[in-house]
Amino acid sequence: MTSVKRNVIANYLGGGWSALMGLAFIPLYIRYLGMEAYGLIGVFAVLQAWLTLLDMGMTPTLNREMARYSAGAHTAQSIRDLLRSLEIICLAMAAVIGSAIFLSASWLSTRWLQAQQLPTDEVAHAISIIGLVVALRFIEGLYRGAILGLQKQVWLNAIGSGLATLRWGGAVLVLIWVSRSIEAFFVWQGLVSLASISLFGFVVYRQLPKSGSAARFSLTALKNIWRFARGMLAITLLALLLAQVDKLILSRLLSLEMFGYYTLAGSVAAVLSQLAAPVSQAYYPRFTEVLTKGDSEALTGLYHQAAQLVSIMTIPAALMLVFFGENILFLWTGDALLAQKVAPLLVLLALGTLFNSLMHIPYMLTLAHAWPGFAVRSNLVAVILLVPAVLWATPRYGALGAAWIWFILNAGYVLLGMHYLHRHLLKREKWHWYIRDLGLPAWVIILVAASWLMHPGSLNTAGEIAWLLASSAVALLGSAFAAPSLRAHLRMAFSR
Repeated sequence: MTSVKRNVIANYLGGGWSALMGLAFIPLYIRYLGMEAYGLIGVFAVLQAWLTLLDMGMTPTLNREMARYSAGAHTAQSIRDLLRSLEIICLAMAAVIGSAIFLSASWLSTRWLQAQQLPTDEVAHAISIIGLVVALRFIEGLYRGAILGLQKQVWLNAIGSGLATLRWGGAVLVLIWVSRSIEAFFVWQGLVSLASISLFGFVVYRQLPKSGSAARFSLTALKNIWRFARGMLAITLLALLLAQVDKLILSRLLSLEMFGYYTLAGSVAAVLSQLAAPVSQAYYPRFTEVLTKGDSEALTGLYHQAAQLVSIMTIPAALMLVFFGENILFLWTGDALLAQKVAPLLVLLALGTLFNSLMHIPYMLTLAHAWPGFAVRSNLVAVILLVPAVLWATPRYGALGAAWIWFILNAGYVLLGMHYLHRHLLKREKWHWYIRDLGLPAWVIILVAASWLMHPGSLNTAGEIAWLLASSAVALLGSAFAAPSLRAHLRMAFSR
């Protein structure tokens, strides 16, 4: 089995388990903490996303440089110096992050968030702890990026699955046995992040060969990557605006409880991104390695193979959320009213996230070519349209208006952005991407719609689960057999 296949499988197993851990315990968090406190977990997610801006492109740049090191573009000394330089910057920025959130905790609790049941002091204390956790997750991300670039993704996913179980499952045990408070939840998150940093940092240095002298801070190493990192910084800023501005505005305009509903819908829709991420994580270092060696034919084949794999994994799942979202939410939470409130948001957020996920592989292709300009330009246009649109729609239509804007903007990426990309890269492959990589796997909308129309409507819990699993399996297999790059592999597997 090739390293790419191993990494894809490992990423799905590890990412799937981590996603399951992140979602499975949400009903318990809501039960033990309440919807307002769960809204604070949503605020934690927003802060963590926004403060990755201070990463300044370090993590994706280190990912790329580790892949280039594997292809012979770095010496042992130069890659160690680069890692040490980025570590020092990362630690300094983490200190800034933690201090800034700690100092602004009181202001955020009284002037920004609209808590109605939680005491203001408790909210402020929770935000102070959030600052520490976000800073630790910031450092953790740097080492994760290095391990991904070294293509040690099987190990990363095995350990990551255990840490995800500890992080999310352990939080439930803390709430049951120690304290049913949001502060206890975030303290536990910080402890797990400390363990993660220690483990990942140790492994990264074990994977690098020894050099003639100790690793040191190097302005030369930083100068060599600055152009790419600068582009990644711009991409990060614009991507954050695109993905998080709706949540930022809603956290100010909605009650903390209503923001919790939007966060819940967004958490479920985010599963689609988690289904696409394992493929992009596995193929991006391979794209970079093949490009470094100058093998354009292999790159084209890998590109279509990866794009079809993303389509197969995300399109059937998105359609199930669109057609059966309320059923899934009710089975998951056991709360019919909660499912009814969240389902309309989930439909729009799932479709928008699907379109966003389909762009993962084209985006990785641009990064492998060291062309961050594509994402900068396309995201800039999207943000110019998004911010005023959300500001207009949210006061008038609430969370549903913001969800509509998210859907429309991401549909524009797929419909318009790909034309611009393929004018510069793989110029003859645009219609191949639209028709074969995306269009053929998408025919399963017929199967999912038929399953929805034929649904008896009076099934018990076991019957409902069986119906949803059968519909998902049929849609997944139908999509896989429609993908040209994977059809032969499936036929061979079934014949065996």
